[in-house]
Amino acid sequence: MAADAARRGEGEPERVDIPEQLESLTGRIQEAERFLGADALAARRAELETAASAPDLWDDADNARSVTTELGRVTEDLEVLGKLHERLSDAETLHELMQEEDDESLRQEAEDVLADLDRTLGTLELRALFGGDYDDGDAVAEIHAGAGGTDAQDWAEMMLRMYTRWAERRGFTIEVEEATEGQEAGLMSATFIVRGRYAFGLLAAERGVHRLVRISPFDAQHRRQTSFASLDVVPFLEDPSGEVEIDEKDLRIDTYRSSGAGGQHVNKTDSAVRLTHIPTGIVVTCQNQRSQTQNKAKAMQVLGAKLAERQRLEHQATLDQLSGDRTDNAWGNQIRSYVMAPYQLVKDLRTNAETGNVEAVLDGDLDMLIEAELRRKAETGRGAA
Repeated sequence: MAADAARRGEGEPERVDIPEQLESLTGRIQEAERFLGADALAARRAELETAASAPDLWDDADNARSVTTELGRVTEDLEVLGKLHERLSDAETLHELMQEEDDESLRQEAEDVLADLDRTLGTLELRALFGGDYDDGDAVAEIHAGAGGTDAQDWAEMMLRMYTRWAERRGFTIEVEEATEGQEAGLMSATFIVRGRYAFGLLAAERGVHRLVRISPFDAQHRRQTSFASLDVVPFLEDPSGEVEIDEKDLRIDTYRSSGAGGQHVNKTDSAVRLTHIPTGIVVTCQNQRSQTQNKAKAMQVLGAKLAERQRLEHQATLDQLSGDRTDNAWGNQIRSYVMAPYQLVKDLRTNAETGNVEAVLDGDLDMLIEAELRRKAETGRGAA
């Protein structure tokens, strides 16, 4: 019986149909060229290279940064497309050699190249899901502990670590600008900037209330505890003055000694700055820079980003609708549950995407969950259209 099963190949992984895969990947590469606008990108790169070589480029520093940043991104996109074609050609060559020489030893190498192509295209195809003006830019994110007392504050700190690890996995940089310690443990709140291409578009999919269920490490009777923390995200603008005007007469500025979670999140100084925008009630705190002047400048950037986002939302909906997007940081409003007891499960309630590997998610393995929400939003948008 075992010999018969072996002859039939039972129990072996199904073989890849290489010609079928080549045809599918060829079509996907052509589609990627279409949504990225390959011809337009090539023309734009030539324009930007001319602008970047101008001797007076840095006479206007803001324009110079804009030109060099865009040139880097356009060049990156064209190089990715070029490498896709190279890998596709490699796979085609390997397949031809397999057939000409009747050499099955080349099959695994060909399948590895095809799998690598599939992964790269999958990452690239995510870009087609981004449609917002600021999706490809940096993000300002805030975490706030909600219902659940000390456990919620500990959960807020766990979330900060989770997003820090996620950012590191993607090659992004993260700057924690403020972290307010909890009463006994963890954090009451934290504000951080994530810098990297599509940081805002990706993190916006995480906006909402997150629910943690676990055996509480703060309960002497080791009972199960449910706690909540929320994530809010807005685009980060290096210079928000082009979108909003902030009158210093509308600001209350408080300075104080900064404090962090045992020095883990902030450099302690005597120069923390809290800005309160009186007309809107928006409060921004920055304590991670070396001087009061630097903290105020960064706080103004974050405030500008928040006011710009508020302004954009007000253009799209009434203030009642804007308020409706904000949910209580407690029961019934979570977008995702992280269950560590009595079983192990992370489940997104918007998409039903789930995984039993809770530790991996808490260590920053969020891409599957983020991608599912991006696809859901894209499908919802197409359905509405």
